[in-house]
Amino acid sequence: MNKVFRIGTRESQLAVWQATQVQNLLSQRGFAAELVYIKSEGDIDLKTPLYEMGVQGIFTRSLDIALLTDRIDIAVHSMKDVPTQLPAGITTAAVLKRASYKDLLVYKGELPEILNEGRNNASHSPLTIATSSIRRKAQWLNRYPHHTIDNLRGNVNTRLKKLAESPWNGAIFAAAGLERIGLRPEQSIELDWMLPAPAQGAIVVACRSNDQVAFDACQLFNDEHTAICTAIERDFLRALLGGCSTPISALATIMNDQVHFEGNILSLDGKEKATIEKTIAINNSNNLGSIAAKELLQNGGQEIADQIRHGK
Repeated sequence: MNKVFRIGTRESQLAVWQATQVQNLLSQRGFAAELVYIKSEGDIDLKTPLYEMGVQGIFTRSLDIALLTDRIDIAVHSMKDVPTQLPAGITTAAVLKRASYKDLLVYKGELPEILNEGRNNASHSPLTIATSSIRRKAQWLNRYPHHTIDNLRGNVNTRLKKLAESPWNGAIFAAAGLERIGLRPEQSIELDWMLPAPAQGAIVVACRSNDQVAFDACQLFNDEHTAICTAIERDFLRALLGGCSTPISALATIMNDQVHFEGNILSLDGKEKATIEKTIAINNSNNLGSIAAKELLQNGGQEIADQIRHGK
């Protein structure tokens, strides 16, 4: 085949790493590919908090337009950035095997005792933690209500630099993002108690719906288990009418032909929380995400969702 696939990517180090992985996967299967760099709105405005930017698709919109106008053949995204409803004319071509789904705290100085023993103890000096994620903010404040959260934007390199130059005690990152490009600092700890964003740690490849050649080529490296788990998580998010501006978390894992699912929604200030946990056979898991969302709404989630919609 003489076709050279044009792979669209954002310009950040992490985005280029992800696109290069897809380029290598295509090459291993005999397909030639080149990278095409596209600047996104989320990369241009690094000051406004994501939840004030109409963030749904903020990091994917420019690549979507490039796909639909035939500037590129394939777009590569961090899957957690992708809206649950893809634009007309675009389809998922592959989901890569998931890396770590965990969040981690990069901290300065000694790891504060409060993170291990002093939870909810206001006698400890309150910390200031940085993140642009409303989900991370809500979960952190739920666990440490007397702490302060500051906004932190930019790619991982920029955020690490801002943390080093700031008076903050720490900042929260996705483990996969730092580990993929070899930037995870020694002074970091995984937040095992923090439930991730739906599809965190997964990379998705998109193409035009009518491009069967690109679709078939990418399907050769689609990871079925990751595709199943992230679909469940994103169904949960969609059923709750959530996006990056809503503190919704979800994680599906597969073991011994069983899918275990955990999900939650929190109030914006972290004071209220509704959770759901279910385990089901993988063969019966097609509607697990939407079923879990309905159960969550019936058990405290609806009140929290209504508060968020009304800005309370």
